[in-house]
Amino acid sequence: MQNEPHVNSWYAASANQQLDFPALRGTVQTDVCVIGGGYTGLSTAIHLRQRGYSVTLLEARRVGWGASGRNGGHVGTGQRVDQRRLERWVGRERARDLWQLGLEAVATVDRLIAQYAIDCDLRRGNLHVTARTRETDDLRAEVEHLDRVYDFREIRYVERAELAAMTSARGFQGGTLNLGARHLHPLNYALGLARAARDLGANLHEASPVLSCKQGDRVQVTTGAGNVQARFVVLGCNGYLEKLEPRMAARMMPINNYMLATEPLPEVLARRLIRDDVSMSDTLFVVNYWKLSADRRLLFGGGESYTRRFPADIGQFVRKNLLRLYPELAATRIDYGWGGTLAITMNRLPDFGRLASNIYYAQGYSGHGVAIATLAGKLLAEVISGTAERFDVMASLPKKAFPGGTLLRWPALAAGMLFYSLRDRLG
Repeated sequence: MQNEPHVNSWYAASANQQLDFPALRGTVQTDVCVIGGGYTGLSTAIHLRQRGYSVTLLEARRVGWGASGRNGGHVGTGQRVDQRRLERWVGRERARDLWQLGLEAVATVDRLIAQYAIDCDLRRGNLHVTARTRETDDLRAEVEHLDRVYDFREIRYVERAELAAMTSARGFQGGTLNLGARHLHPLNYALGLARAARDLGANLHEASPVLSCKQGDRVQVTTGAGNVQARFVVLGCNGYLEKLEPRMAARMMPINNYMLATEPLPEVLARRLIRDDVSMSDTLFVVNYWKLSADRRLLFGGGESYTRRFPADIGQFVRKNLLRLYPELAATRIDYGWGGTLAITMNRLPDFGRLASNIYYAQGYSGHGVAIATLAGKLLAEVISGTAERFDVMASLPKKAFPGGTLLRWPALAAGMLFYSLRDRLG
């Protein structure tokens, strides 16, 4: 399995470095064993090495192989749930803590990119748009609330007339422009984090799927060809947890999401699609999200499935959503289509927690993972070092298992998502 290629995506085709790490062999003693080579695991490794801990990271395939190397590259502010809803769920004081952590998550991405010279096409801004007239009032109220309660001045409401000058996307009534958000090349960001972790002295191992994780004063982590004996373990598997740890599996749902990349577009056309080179997303329950690449391709994500099978032609599967927004691209060639698995939770809030005094995890980012998973690594390093307050803010978020547990969650989710996708189409 070593040197298995990344999926055939535009991200893999435009990766700016090739990293290869050996599979684990034999027995290793370490302070912390990190399971998973995505943003959560890589950020954890970096922040632990900055504190002087020895770290062994185990990745089943390649670093950045999962959602961390295939996602839309949006780096959003706040949490996946808007602040007014958070206030209803957890109260304004805790919601304010969560807002600050969300801002810190974006700042942590910025800092790591600058500190370790990660070349990942970092850009600023997200334009979030709605097709429903009734939702324009909600977006206006959100902007006003963030200004009045949180002193956040980097977001503003965009009226329909101005929106038409910013994008040729069809059918939208208004939106918000958030200059506190970022977007980037997700695989190059993950590879940059991996290089930083390696250079800091973390031991990274690819092609090393974990078979078991046995609790004890020293946790015993076993792979096919080796084992790690660690004081602490961090589980950063997210949508690829599989059957490794049943105690946390029922609280998150792995779902498949899909993207395409067009051929490179002429400059004039690209700027008509997205004038200011911001990322874009809509308010549909099954969200569409898109942005321009550094070589002026439109990278467009849309459509989900709730089985383990991917569509036979992913590019065409996503293209129908693309053309609803940009019919002028009907003759544009689709060069890449790919899918990947991410993890959602019932309430779309991330799931942080402890399985034992020396086993920690973070998962269920629900499409908001570039920033929050990066922050998770920082908070996991803090709690392992003995400072639990900020980790506990995230760990205290409401948690709920999917109905039917891991056995029946797929059909239950498929039925629910069918309802919401119909609602999206019918308005």
